[in-house]
Amino acid sequence: MTNTVHQLTDADRAILRALQADGRITNQQLAERVNMSASACWRRVQALEKAGVIAGYTARIDPARLGLGFAAIAHVSLNSHEGSVVRAFVDAVTARREVTQCYATTGDADYVLHVVTEDLQTYDRFMSDFLFRQPHVGHVKTFVVVRDLKPSVSLPV
Repeated sequence: MTNTVHQLTDADRAILRALQADGRITNQQLAERVNMSASACWRRVQALEKAGVIAGYTARIDPARLGLGFAAIAHVSLNSHEGSVVRAFVDAVTARREVTQCYATTGDADYVLHVVTEDLQTYDRFMSDFLFRQPHVGHVKTFVVVRDLKPSVSLPV
């Protein structure tokens, strides 16, 4: 799969918006929602999947229902940017279940992590037992999430 930009039609955008809102919608319901025949809708969905525009389907899970009531954003700065150091850090961080998102960034932090745990104490253990023990971690600044005001992974299509 290449990283070329796929040119979307209005129908493609409508399909993507509907699937982002409800990935379990039936093809018949989707076709009705986007005002096209079921067969034409199915072909478009298949084409979007084949092109890699639709990369997969997932379930949105309520973290509080699983006892994962604590979330934080951690800004991490490394004191070395050598290739092997960066690869080792990224491999270690992305392997952790608590890290739900990891971004390489510009600005004051090299990486921004979204971390979800049971509570503050568990987050503290994640920091002290894992993150602070990573070689070349120079600075970590934590922002505790008080409320998730837009818990969405939908893209603006």
